[in-house]
Amino acid sequence: QDDCSEFRSQFEAGGRLSCTRENDPVRDASGKQHTNKCLMCAEKFKKEAQRGGGTAQRNKLPSSGRINQVRCS
Repeated sequence: QDDCSEFRSQFEAGGRLSCTRENDPVRDASGKQHTNKCLMCAEKFKKEAQRGGGTAQRNKLPSSGRINQVRCS
């Protein structure tokens, strides 16, 4: 079962997930505590991206479909 399935659609291929700062502690499978579930999933997705698999590979667009995007703050 994927504890982070609700966040996968928000995950960006570069290993980023935007999370709120609410304090709702949760522990991952290894027992490590995180501030909230989103931040736990963000760390999980980042590790998957660094390994070169998982969510990052599924969310990448083919080279021909990539668009340059500018982020506004």
